[in-house]
Amino acid sequence: MKEELRIKEPIKLRVKHLANGNKSIYLDMYMNGKRKYEFLKLYIIPEYNKSDRVRNSETLKLANAIKAQRIIELQNQSHGFKINKTSHIKLTDYIQSVAEKKSENEVRKTVLHAVVYHLRRYNPNDIQLSRIDKDYILGFLDYLKTAKQTHTKKEKLLHVNTQVYYYKMLRYCLNYAVSEELISANPMNKIKNEEKPHKHRTEREYLTIDELRKLAQTPFYNGLLKKAFLFSCFCGLRHSDIIALTWGDIEMDDDGNSRLYIIQKKTKEAISLPLSQEAIKQLPKREDAKEDDIIFKKLITLGRTNEILPKWAEQAGIKKHITFHTARHTHATMLLTLGVDLYTVSKLLGHTNIQTTQIYAKLVDESKKKAIDLIPNIT
Repeated sequence: MKEELRIKEPIKLRVKHLANGNKSIYLDMYMNGKRKYEFLKLYIIPEYNKSDRVRNSETLKLANAIKAQRIIELQNQSHGFKINKTSHIKLTDYIQSVAEKKSENEVRKTVLHAVVYHLRRYNPNDIQLSRIDKDYILGFLDYLKTAKQTHTKKEKLLHVNTQVYYYKMLRYCLNYAVSEELISANPMNKIKNEEKPHKHRTEREYLTIDELRKLAQTPFYNGLLKKAFLFSCFCGLRHSDIIALTWGDIEMDDDGNSRLYIIQKKTKEAISLPLSQEAIKQLPKREDAKEDDIIFKKLITLGRTNEILPKWAEQAGIKKHITFHTARHTHATMLLTLGVDLYTVSKLLGHTNIQTTQIYAKLVDESKKKAIDLIPNIT
């Protein structure tokens, strides 16, 4: 009779419940009579939809991969073996770990997950981090030229600016790997300028005041998204900041004036914004919500948002392709159109460089010129 060999693993995967409803994943390691913990900076989020379930599944896969890696490292240490620490790290697993380490930036995390998606489409067998070379990168760039978008039902190719963004984020991850001494050099440094994707200048779509009024008066089936979009039009906040906004971030003085205090997710810059009455109107009812409760709770992801917003614009009779960021463009151009100076607009948008704001000034100037050109010949 064969005896079954049962091996007790020295590392277990556990979770810690957080106040915001997330679960922080950590490793419980016990060996040679000593116990220690390693928090992985990976989080299980509440599951409201299929996207949340898929994300949690991917997070658990990554956590189990790290657990297996730590077990191998412990066993090799106990037996006196030394191995190359990058020999077993897969490129996509590493990028996902970088996404979680940088979890405070939701936009970056979303893009990094998209990069992982396309890397797996490009090479289903994946590749070890230590084996990436110039040819692999060039092959991936060729793949992106014919790749389809991830968040749309239509068979639409990736825009060249999206390809540029994915290229930059892959470069960012490999530079991060160099800083962690996982690879000695970034192979992307060998890519010639003419081999890289280059950004195309795109028009910044925005809504006029009349279009904004028309949109506000048009019903939309996702009432929370409608409120969040209009709130952004009246204060200029990005989706990543609005989705994280809590009631405690807004203060009201004795005169009934409201002001918002946040640290921007993208720039990490602190901003203080006075809120107009139009912005306040778009806030959901607070009722018995606490200071640290999310204001726009259950607001859908940016990717899904940008899929359905054009339907609302179409219902309102607006022939423009709008995304959530259109609201920020609308806020900037509306202020400039109403005569607010460039410096003040720059501060209200939280720009670190006034040259970024000047782009909106050019849009307003072009709009004014088009308006003047409409004057017919009279004399």
